[in-house]
Order: sequence, then structure tokens, then C-alpha cells
Amino acid sequence: MFEPFTDVVPSFFGWLNQGPLTLTIFLHSVILLPMLWIYKQEKARLDSEG
Repeated sequence: MFEPFTDVVPSFFGWLNQGPLTLTIFLHSVILLPMLWIYKQEKARLDSEG
């Protein structure tokens, strides 16, 4: 999944672009995990109110 790459500026996005899975895992961890966390928080808050 991780291959050495040569880039003009070795950057974070160059590392993300290495394989099909790295970008997917990154996006899921950055977007979906906080969404699930907020969802559970709000659901618990609504359950406690009602």
C-alpha cells in the first residue's frame, strides 16, 4: 500500500495519493468518525430530554 514516491515537494497529499485505500481510509476517519461521534452525543442528549 505504501510505495516510495518522488515528488517536487514531498507532501501529505502526495502520500495520500499512493494507493486507492489510503485516501479512502483518511477520508473515512476524518469525516465519518466525527459524524458518528456527534450523532451518538446528540442521540443521548435527546433521549435524556424526552
